Amino acid sequence: MMFIPNLLSTESGSESIVRARIVIVEDEPDLRDAVAEYLGAAGYDVATAETAAAARSLIETQAFHLAILDIAMPGEDGLSLGRWLRSRMPIGIIYATAAGTALDRIVGLELGADDYIVKPYELREVLARVRSVLRRVPQPTELVDRKTRTDRRSVAFGPFQADLDGRLVTGANGTVIDMAKSEFDVLEVFLTRANRLLTRAAISEAIGFTEDPESSRAVDIRIMRLRKKIEADPANPKFLRTVRG
Repeated sequence: MMFIPNLLSTESGSESIVRARIVIVEDEPDLRDAVAEYLGAAGYDVATAETAAAARSLIETQAFHLAILDIAMPGEDGLSLGRWLRSRMPIGIIYATAAGTALDRIVGLELGADDYIVKPYELREVLARVRSVLRRVPQPTELVDRKTRTDRRSVAFGPFQADLDGRLVTGANGTVIDMAKSEFDVLEVFLTRANRLLTRAAISEAIGFTEDPESSRAVDIRIMRLRKKIEADPANPKFLRTVRG
């Protein structure tokens, strides 16, 4: 796979670091408190909510870098809450569920998950996955000064402008392109490696996946969804080109 851009500009700047903020939405109080305490001890700022409604109220007043969402909750489920979160801010999402088949994990990725944990899980596993996802989301400073910074990294291709720091893609006339975090992860890999041939293994490694059949399918799905959003004719792509053999 190769990205062929109409490259106009790339700029970079330094940024300060603050503690990442995590919200845990889980209806099991013992599990919710245990995860919050463990992540807090690991150095993160952690908030909790027992329902999606409580999480919405919390998120109205503050921003987060990552959310751990239980899929099966009373009332609104975690998948619906995750879609709403993505419409509000650039955020990493880890879905938690009791279902553990390979198909379930693929469905979670298709719905925009950055990672997927299966109950019952070990707290050390949660921490490892949190660290992995946070390496791929905007630095914490973005939630503090994203409106005032002028030293942002940006890349232009065709009619699109990609703000790599704000993780935002705009089209003609400044129209915002609705793009899931998982889709932007893949797009950023191509934007920062333009005109280079990338194997599935290289793409998987760049976004923090291990190369296996399930990860390859997840990468293919994200590329397919990207093409629908940035290509005038997804069947004959101009930007994301497949180089066979």
